[in-house]
Amino acid sequence: MTATATKDAGPAASAPTQLTMAGALNAALRDAMAADDRVIVYGEDVGPLGGVFRITDGLQAEFGEERIWDSPLAESGIIGTAVGMAMYGMRPVVEMQFDAFSYPAFEQIVSHVAKMRNRTKGRVTLPMVIRIPCAGAIGGVEHHSDSSEAYWASTPGLTVVMPSNPADAYSMLREAIESDDPVVFMEPKSRYWAKAAVALPVTTAPMDRAEVVRTGTDVTLLAYGPTVRTALEAAEAAEQEGLSIEVVDLRTLSPFDDETVGASVRKTSRAAVIHEAAQFGGYGAEVAARVTERNFHHLAAPVLRIAGFDIPYPSPKLEEHQLPTADRILAALDTWEWDA
Repeated sequence: MTATATKDAGPAASAPTQLTMAGALNAALRDAMAADDRVIVYGEDVGPLGGVFRITDGLQAEFGEERIWDSPLAESGIIGTAVGMAMYGMRPVVEMQFDAFSYPAFEQIVSHVAKMRNRTKGRVTLPMVIRIPCAGAIGGVEHHSDSSEAYWASTPGLTVVMPSNPADAYSMLREAIESDDPVVFMEPKSRYWAKAAVALPVTTAPMDRAEVVRTGTDVTLLAYGPTVRTALEAAEAAEQEGLSIEVVDLRTLSPFDDETVGASVRKTSRAAVIHEAAQFGGYGAEVAARVTERNFHHLAAPVLRIAGFDIPYPSPKLEEHQLPTADRILAALDTWEWDA
């Protein structure tokens, strides 16, 4: 296998059809592999089985075992070989299968994937994508449901993204694969089967931009991945009580889109960030601090965090109590002094 690029013009645009996020990711991988023979896919059970969540379904039959194959059950080895392949011009896309399964590869990702460009003064790039199914609401136990985004987002050298809908899933994965720098591509498992009308191939906002998905005037809810839907549910319920909520889908966790977020917060003067991970040391802590530092004189109240509890991920029977809900969001907003 050589690292010589062979690209085609890509598929023609189709009519909009109902597509799940899983289907959008599958289509993105298929189109990327068809467009560039440097793109290879591997991981645990991604070959004939098509992955635990069927994201790679049918790809091995179409592209062969040299382009997509099953790896050993060794996440450190998966990442380590991807580093070597990317250094020599390939564009590997690897799957960690479940979020907590990525931890055995932590040293490879933090010490090598994130630092290679800096270590070589820009001479060596690592065009690789690390796909991580993440978060909860699927009835999985602790090793199969976790929210590890803060680890990766706090590591300089990594781009960290988390789409919330099928169109973004397709567009952002294509963009991630074409990036010359490593991307941790986090996929909220609870959203795999969410459907939307999408005309493929689709190009949404650039990967480094947040997006206002609902406009409002009183509060800005900052969400990403699985909590975007929760924030929208809270905004709809609040509307019945006369509260106008704006929802911003962060989309990319690192780098952070200060411009879009700041414009929304300065308009509403109040903000809350929602995520499934534990609150203490979670990604929302950085968002709250960043929003406060850059918009302090526009804020009418402290930035709130509505998050999972500071406990190990609970059993499936207790999961619904751990995850943020629309009711918890609205209850948190009620703690503000609204006459201030």
